[in-house]
Amino acid sequence: MQYLLLNRSPCILIETPHKELEPADSSSFKKYSFKNLFIKASPIPRLSWASSDDVWIKMLNKELKYVHDKSYLQQHPKLQPKMRAILLDWLLEVSEVYSLHRQTAYLAQDYFDRFMLTQENVNKDYLQLIGITALFIASKIEEIYPPKIFEFAYVTDGACDMWDIQRTELHILKALDWNLCPETPISWLKLYSQVEAQKDDENFLEPQFSQETYIQITQLLDLCMMDISSLDYSYSVLAAAAFCHFSTFDVVHKVSGLTWESVSPCVRWMSPFMDTLRSEAKPQIKNFPKVKADDRHNIQTHVAYLDLLSKAQERQIDSPDCQLSPVAAGMILTPPSSTEKPVNL
Repeated sequence: MQYLLLNRSPCILIETPHKELEPADSSSFKKYSFKNLFIKASPIPRLSWASSDDVWIKMLNKELKYVHDKSYLQQHPKLQPKMRAILLDWLLEVSEVYSLHRQTAYLAQDYFDRFMLTQENVNKDYLQLIGITALFIASKIEEIYPPKIFEFAYVTDGACDMWDIQRTELHILKALDWNLCPETPISWLKLYSQVEAQKDDENFLEPQFSQETYIQITQLLDLCMMDISSLDYSYSVLAAAAFCHFSTFDVVHKVSGLTWESVSPCVRWMSPFMDTLRSEAKPQIKNFPKVKADDRHNIQTHVAYLDLLSKAQERQIDSPDCQLSPVAAGMILTPPSSTEKPVNL
């Protein structure tokens, strides 16, 4: 079945099968590798409001339910990895403009990648529409006061209107079968950070970890997420590998249950990204209007990620143990001005 987006050339939208894949169905999952999944006693301390084991198991189950795979680019011959990087960089900038949470930005990335896994022959002209719609959906899931749909249309500078976003929203929701609650690298990182900093007499729901260290790790995750090879790893492993670059593996093992064998390939792959960030100034906690001081670290920020990505990928070429991501000429999106927002919102 074909649909027209933006009244341009058609792209094929494939319906997601209604039957949900079960982990026991090995034939359905034979093309995916789950070697990094783990079963271990919950590192979450005892909770007064829930069973820590139940919370842990639910998080692990999502690693099976929400499948991502970088091979989807084979289904889209007109697309290149750099196009995805440009799109995600722009979405991070939009997220900062509207003071959206990091989890919102990472949900949008997950929706985009999983949606593209269900499609074929999508043209690059539709990527901005798909990306901004994914962010629109994510903001309604995560934000208490999400921006209005006309605000998301506004930042595309006329490339997408509200009707385009509404139609694409239905396409994405149907393709994802309304599965919109993955555990993102950010949610795993927050868990690891909290478990590491937790003391027996403190409320587990109240952040105890250092905001300064946390935003440094999130910057590493932001940069890595823009490289499509990050989809080779489960989100829990990505977060653990990033955490490992700022701590010891003994701590990482304690908070995640992962073995060195399962996390070390990702740690090595991530090393050029970390080396690139070491040469840059440390990120500072930014002030956002109407955002409380104890929540500032949760707001998504943006730096010159495309330049940093190019430097990291150049380092990968000189690192024989790192998996390389091809770099190709991309498209040009219309980023919003960092100080420009609609008035009278």
